[in-house]
This record gives sequence, structure tokens and C-alpha cells, in this order.
Amino acid sequence: MKIRDILEAVIVSRASDLHLKAGIPPVVRVDGKLQRLDFKSPSTEDMEDIAEQILTPEQKKYFMREKEVDFAFGVAGLARFRANFYVQRGSIAMVFRHVPVKINSLEELMMPEIIKQLSHSKRGLIFVTGTVGSGKSTTLASMVKEINETTSKNVITVEDPIEFLHQDIKSIVNQREIGNDTKSFHEALRHILRQDPDVILIGEIRDSATMEIALKAADTGHLVLSTLHTIDSTQTINRIISFFPPHQHQEIRYLMATTLKAVISQRLIPLKEGKGRAPAVEVMVVTAAVRDYIKDPEKTPLINQAIKEGVSSYGMQSFDQSLMKLLTDGLISKEQALKNSTNKHEFELRLKGVQSASDKSWEQFEGAGSGGESPGEL
Repeated sequence: MKIRDILEAVIVSRASDLHLKAGIPPVVRVDGKLQRLDFKSPSTEDMEDIAEQILTPEQKKYFMREKEVDFAFGVAGLARFRANFYVQRGSIAMVFRHVPVKINSLEELMMPEIIKQLSHSKRGLIFVTGTVGSGKSTTLASMVKEINETTSKNVITVEDPIEFLHQDIKSIVNQREIGNDTKSFHEALRHILRQDPDVILIGEIRDSATMEIALKAADTGHLVLSTLHTIDSTQTINRIISFFPPHQHQEIRYLMATTLKAVISQRLIPLKEGKGRAPAVEVMVVTAAVRDYIKDPEKTPLINQAIKEGVSSYGMQSFDQSLMKLLTDGLISKEQALKNSTNKHEFELRLKGVQSASDKSWEQFEGAGSGGESPGEL
């Protein structure tokens, strides 16, 4: 079995992920749905042979010891992939994620204009959040691309593994991989402030030590970009606090109120026509009011309302406002908009035209898009 042939089929089918295990044909994920490729089922011996082809000697030793390994690799003339090898029922199984060589711009990703502005922040902590496979790494890569193409900065990334490869354009981009270039996120970040960074990208924050360094780096005048597996801004704030013991919670709230710049949360929604998905994006910018809501746990739930009302003044938007824009632009169906809405009842009422006359925060999302369908009766 030639792994290159299968990986070529992944590219042709526009798949995001490839699953390989003994006994069934290769399975790919296309636009969020799993489907089988027209290849024979690999045997246990085939899986061992593929592992032998791909893993380096160091990775083989690690895999034999730990029974799983994460890494990224490139296939000449084809593409780059992030991979995870693991053991299930005594045999090797693998998952490959296609990492595009070309890094799309924020405009090509259909991201709100405010995200480009946030990319040029001089300091502060910005989180891009969402579930697995929601495009967090892609958005972060596009933000680094924006910085790299338009400003002269020293950008240092710490990733596990390195996915998107950045070339130095106007900025210097130094990419460090866990295992190959540094021992851990914590070790890399412990020394990073001595490397004269302007922008620090942390692939993922997994523990309190890393979170604490990220907060302090942002507090000392650096722009810090990272990801969390949270679904919205309020949950992100609560997750950050949960990294620390209860006696530190109020201290962390105050530190977060001064360092957090924005939270960008995204979900990928299937397009109405054709293949592909579009991002629905919630954007929370930390304003004076949001800062107060972060400090006071009883007021933290008010952040959701602040996001809805911060459209014109601060460029914020809620998930439902973003969904409404995708719907009025004709990109997604009403069914998908309702299915993915945060407040289904309120969203359904707006589609029927039931709304407060004084509520102007939805106007720019409900205008008729070119060729799109205007919200109306279901």
C-alpha cells in the first residue's frame, strides 16, 4: 500500500482529515462528514509498513514507548500534513490532517474586518477558540500572515507540532516545535522574553504554568496569540480562571481584565450551494464595560449582551449576528442558521420579523445581501 497515493486522494477529495486503520478502507472527512475512499482495506502489516515509511528514528522510539505520537511532515510536490499515530486493539491506527501550503488571507477566510485590526494590536492576549476542526490554527496562521506582510515585527511561535510554515517577509518569524526545538511549552516560554519578541504565538495552552506566562507576557507589553477549546467568550474566560486554584481566581480576573484584548470564537457552517463551509464568528473586544464584567463573576454573564451591543462602536458580533449575515448573503440555509444558532428561539423570531424597534444592533447583519435571501417567514 502506497501512502502517497492515499494522500493524493485526500487532496483531490478536498478532505480535511484522513483516518487509517487495519480492516477498513481509508476514511476521509469532507466538509465535516466522513466518507470512505475507493482503496483496499490495509492490513496490520500495511499499517506497520506505513509507520516505517513515515516516522523518523526518534519518532519510532517515542511511539514504541508512549504508544502515540504527534508530528507534522511534508510530502514533496503534494502538501503538508499533521499526523497522530496511536494504537487501538493492539494495532497501529493513524489520523492525518491536511495543512495547506498556501496560507489564506483573513479576507479569503471571510473573517470580519475587526480581526485584521486586532492582528495589529501592540499588546494584549488574543484567543482564537472553537471545537476541534473549527479552523482555529488556520485563523491564527492568517493573523500571523497579516502581521508578517504589513509590519516589521519579531514573531516567535511555539507549536506542537508546527503546521503552517511562514517565510520571513517584512517580519522575522521564528517557529519552534515541541520535541525538536524545545522541551515543552513551559520551557520555551520561560526563556522567550529574552528573545526580543514583539508577537508570541502559543499553539495551545494546556496548563496553569503556560497560562500564567502568557498572561504575564501580555502584561509586559507583548502581543500574545493562542487557542483554547472553548465555544464562546464567556466560556473562555471561565476556562482561563479554571486553570488556577480558587484562592487565585480574583487575582487572575484582575490580571485578565488588564491583559485580555479579544476572544474570537468560530464554528464552520456548511454552505447552501456547492462544497465547503463558511465561518460563523463571535468577536468579543475587551472594552471598559467588558473589563468590569470580567472582574466581577456575577457580571460575567453580561458579556454576551455587551457583544451584541458592541457592533457599531467596537466591531464586536455574536454568533447569531454572524449567522444572520451568512444567511442574508445567501451563503447558508435557514435550516443551518437555526441549527447552529446560540439562541434558537430569538433567532427564529428575528427571521419572522419579530423584533424591538429600538434594537439597531442587527441592522448591518440583516440587510439584503447581493443575491441572498432576506430573512422572513420560515
